[in-house]
Amino acid sequence: MNHSANAVWKGNLKEGSGTLDTQSGALKGQPYSFKARFEDETGRSGTNPEELIAAAHAGCFAMQLSHFLAENGTPADKLDAKAVVTLVPGTGITESALTLVGTVPGIDNAKFQELAAKAKEGCPVSKALGAIKVSLDARLA
Repeated sequence: MNHSANAVWKGNLKEGSGTLDTQSGALKGQPYSFKARFEDETGRSGTNPEELIAAAHAGCFAMQLSHFLAENGTPADKLDAKAVVTLVPGTGITESALTLVGTVPGIDNAKFQELAAKAKEGCPVSKALGAIKVSLDARLA
């Protein structure tokens, strides 16, 4: 399976800008820029690579955990996963911090923590992020 995205950048690093398109069409002409990446943390200037990595990580982790929970006989009603990707200028991406609030009927906290940790380690995006710190703070709702 291959999935694709296309980036078009015009101009230099600081004054230039670009657009992103994804194969699915979820992103079509989505703007990105130096300002969106390094100066404006509100997200109003467009997206940035780190935000897209965070979305991929949160989504992958939630899907992986949902599988493990179903296999355990305790399917989730809801998994609210968030990833915060840290970019240190001059150093690079240093961390992806996952937080999770799960609504999972019939599971005890110890088993939930075990399966959440297993999903953190096993999701393909976590594996791809092996060069950085990946943390998890999970709790039941």
